[in-house]
Amino acid sequence: MAEAKRETNGTTTLPLFPLQTVLLPGVHLPLHIFEPRYRQLTADLVGGSVPGREFGVITLRTSLVREVTSQDHLYDVGCSTVLREAKQLPDGRFDVVTTARRRFRLLELDTTSAPYLLGSVEWLPDERLPMSGVETYGRLAAIARAAHRRYCESAWHSDDWRVPGEDAELGELAYQLAADCLLPLEDRQQLLEETNPVRRLRMVCRLLTREAGFLAALGAVPMPTSELGDFSQPSSLN
Repeated sequence: MAEAKRETNGTTTLPLFPLQTVLLPGVHLPLHIFEPRYRQLTADLVGGSVPGREFGVITLRTSLVREVTSQDHLYDVGCSTVLREAKQLPDGRFDVVTTARRRFRLLELDTTSAPYLLGSVEWLPDERLPMSGVETYGRLAAIARAAHRRYCESAWHSDDWRVPGEDAELGELAYQLAADCLLPLEDRQQLLEETNPVRRLRMVCRLLTREAGFLAALGAVPMPTSELGDFSQPSSLN
């Protein structure tokens, strides 16, 4: 197997797992691994061939793609995730749980060096915010939390969602608020790509307010994620 992760001039080589979903930092992602190339990736993660047991999840631009052969098939920005648990089944499949960690921008796709996709990526940090706006940031966070509460009270039962802790960092809050909400893929991708924490928080506030309005107008609510069963699992090439 090719070296799975290598730091060179600010770029990193990262194993990639394409999905028809957008992974946001901090979110737990369960996966059922059955295709041989991703079984190999899981074995490499478990065996320590991949430093930090970290790989990248990146979103397919269309569900019609059955085999990624070009970078054009994928969005430019994805999110790394770290393997936390892996259970190998008798037939060689795996059930795994991962935790999303940090965003990256895909610079180059490698489809030949390993059984699975590899990407040359650069990490995508947030912009720094001026300390002079602390009070404004606090008010915005309160508004976003209120929008999240309105959405969740309309959409879910009380035990199907959670309130982010008061100690949540501003840069992570938008992701935590979006985690319980069924947002369109394109909206989640925009949240992932936004590097300004204030703009991202305003964005999630606007999105949740819009979705809560849709729920009120339609008089219907989405099925809770706890009841989605197999439909709640991300669609992938796996």
